[in-house]
Amino acid sequence: MNEPKKPDTVGGATTSASNFLRNIIERDLKQGTYAGRTFAGTPGDAAHHAGQPLDPARIRTRFPPEPNGYLHIGHAKSICLNFGLARDYGGVCHLRFDDTNPEKEEQEYVDAIIDAVKWLGFNWEGPDPADTQSTRSHLYFASDDFDFMYRAAEALINTGLAYVDDQTPEQMRATRGDFNTPGIASPYRGRTPDENLARFRDMRDGKLDDGAAVLRAKIDMASPNINLRDPALYRIKRATHHRTGDQWCIYPMYTFAHPIEDALERVTHSICTLEFEDQRPFYDWLLDNLCSLGLLAQPRPHQHEFARLNLTYVVTSKRKLKQLVDEGHVDSWDDPRMPTLAGLRRRGYTPASIQLFCERIGVTKEYSWIDYSLLDAALRDDLEGKAPRAMAVLEPIKLKLTNWVETFGGDPEHLEPCQAPAHPQRPELGLRRFSLGPEVWIERDDFAEAPAKGFFRLFPGNKVRLKYGYVIECSGCEKDAQGKVTAVLATVVPDTKSGTPGADAVKVKGTITWVGVHEAVRAEVRLYDRLFTEAQPDAGGRDFLSVLNAQSKRVVAGYLEPSLASSPAGGKYQIERHGYFVADAKDHAASTPVFGKITGLKDSWSK
Repeated sequence: MNEPKKPDTVGGATTSASNFLRNIIERDLKQGTYAGRTFAGTPGDAAHHAGQPLDPARIRTRFPPEPNGYLHIGHAKSICLNFGLARDYGGVCHLRFDDTNPEKEEQEYVDAIIDAVKWLGFNWEGPDPADTQSTRSHLYFASDDFDFMYRAAEALINTGLAYVDDQTPEQMRATRGDFNTPGIASPYRGRTPDENLARFRDMRDGKLDDGAAVLRAKIDMASPNINLRDPALYRIKRATHHRTGDQWCIYPMYTFAHPIEDALERVTHSICTLEFEDQRPFYDWLLDNLCSLGLLAQPRPHQHEFARLNLTYVVTSKRKLKQLVDEGHVDSWDDPRMPTLAGLRRRGYTPASIQLFCERIGVTKEYSWIDYSLLDAALRDDLEGKAPRAMAVLEPIKLKLTNWVETFGGDPEHLEPCQAPAHPQRPELGLRRFSLGPEVWIERDDFAEAPAKGFFRLFPGNKVRLKYGYVIECSGCEKDAQGKVTAVLATVVPDTKSGTPGADAVKVKGTITWVGVHEAVRAEVRLYDRLFTEAQPDAGGRDFLSVLNAQSKRVVAGYLEPSLASSPAGGKYQIERHGYFVADAKDHAASTPVFGKITGLKDSWSK
């Protein structure tokens, strides 16, 4: 039996904290629940699964996205859970595309999903039980098993467990009943197996129109679980499939395909979110019957549910995310304001931060909302020890040092060299070097003519330190004809440069960041905020578009210190005072720098 992996740490948190799913897995391993799975394929196995012997002590999980959109932060929880459990217990996690709805699925989404899972730090390569020295890929598609699924459907028909229903969709909805009313049997429910088989083959052969008939399981129209009231198994849908083309005009329903795929892939623990809990009885019904018919082998998979991730200030419905893109409310699926993994990646979140976040929120069966600030906290904890520091001015106003020439020996061209550590706790990263000149950019709100109480930055007569530079004393300002301040005036206090013996000669209460006008890197800076103004954008059936945050993206022309001039796309930095920023992965270039804000240095929304 494989022992669970020792806990790892990511940013100070363990990555194998106990939860009810680990307890289930450890119980199954101890009891040898899947010890009989050392077979090399059964006659009914799909060709690409046959001949794959199993290690009886190895668990198999799966992550089964539908390729009808980009993965989002909610999927990240499932990815980290399924791949993490397989890793920790020496098993393998399959990546499977449930591509049973050709109208909504595209190869673009397949490629994006593969890229996202890899970026997050996981893969679907697993040990090959037939050759312990090698590994094999466990990348699967539901469409690979369409032939088997069709044979399974015919087997259910032949044994009286499925029938073709010619009612309209509206009639089926009307006769399904509700929680207080049992369903009404279809007038076609009593067809013989031969009649149903002929009708099903007419569906397959394109002799019926879309929507003219469906194949239904024959279970119990009076069941208190509505999902067992003869659920649909196959529908007619003339649409070109992104992998099988026009080979099929009937497609299996997800609830029919999903259990079969689990069984064919020899999944041991089929882990999904709580909205599928009511579907578990059908999952069991289908697999038990297909095993009884000899089409699938025991021991079969079992489904286990956990609470999905509900994160404040985002929506995770693929339909709603697609609407945001299609209607132009955001720029793309990877817009940095989107909760997609592609958007989070471009925003500057790291795989380690997302894994840490998923570990911290835990795995339970309790429905709850997780505050977005926890995701930002995980990002800060990851980048704090990694991201180089830099200075930037985002709302600039010019500061003129009026005694510059006399302070530095009458040389108007003099530039005073300054330096700072690239990272205060990582001396191996070296120093950032920049220089102070007679004019520098400072933040506009670092100056006030008539300051409020507790304001310790620049105002007439007050002294502050230019960080890593000199103490200066404000002497006033310049204004335009409308009275707007256009420049701040100050004088250098000699012999107060940081790092020199005289640095502490003058005590100040304020220190401000700056960038020299002569060497500033002008950049487009995108300041991102929450996409919605309400914590639960679609609560109570509200139109989520009505609470879009008009200030979710602001673009300013900022000035950066010269150390950022050579930043690669995707480079992440802590901009002192402002927060964490990233050089945009798509738009940034050395000639046209573009930086985006990832998050602030602390949570500002809690206020």
